[in-house]
Amino acid sequence: MTAKRLLDLLLAVPGLVVLSPVLLFTALAVRVALGPGVLFKQQRPGLHGKPFNILKFRTMTDGPGSDADRLPPFGRLLRSTSLDELPELWNVIRGDMSLVGPRPLMMAYLPLYSPQQARRHEVLPGITGWAQINGRNAISWEERFALDVWYVDNRSLRLDLLILARTVAAVLRRQDIHAIGDVSMAEFQGSKTGGLDRRD
Repeated sequence: MTAKRLLDLLLAVPGLVVLSPVLLFTALAVRVALGPGVLFKQQRPGLHGKPFNILKFRTMTDGPGSDADRLPPFGRLLRSTSLDELPELWNVIRGDMSLVGPRPLMMAYLPLYSPQQARRHEVLPGITGWAQINGRNAISWEERFALDVWYVDNRSLRLDLLILARTVAAVLRRQDIHAIGDVSMAEFQGSKTGGLDRRD
C-alpha cells in the first residue's frame, strides 16, 4: 500500500463515519426537495482513463430544459457548499478515486485531449485538486489542464496536505463555484476551441 493510499484511507474512512449524520440529513433533504433518486451516478474516467461510476448527491430536477432551468435553489446550495461531493468519499475508499488529484470529467472528453492534457489520467482522479484551489470553474480549460499536469509532475504527500487545507478554506468561502454569469459552463470541445469547464 502506498503512502498516498494510506492517507486516503486514514482520512476518508473516519471522514465518512464522522460525516454520516450530514450525509443522512443531506440525503433526506434531497429526497424531499427533488423527489426520488437521491444519488447521481455517472461513468467517469479514472486511472489511465478506465471508467468507474462516480457518486454524488443529485442537485438537478428531472425533465426538459437547460441546466440552469433544472437547478433549483436547493441544488445551488448543495453545490455552493460542496455537500453534493460527499458521497465521493465512498469512491475514495473503493480505490476509484483519491482525495487529491485531477477531477474526473466526462468520458466523451477523452478523445479531445492533447497528449499533454491526457497525462492528467496518469494518477487517480480526486475529490479536490491543484486546479480546484487555483480557480476551479472560473478558469479556462487550458489553464485547468496545465494545473492538472503540473500536479502529476509534482505530486507529493506534502502537496496533497496543502491542497486539502486550502480546499477547506475555499469551500468555506464558497469560492469559484461557477464561471462568471453561468450555472453550467460550456462543455469542452477540444483545445482548439478552448472554453470554460462544465460543473464537475
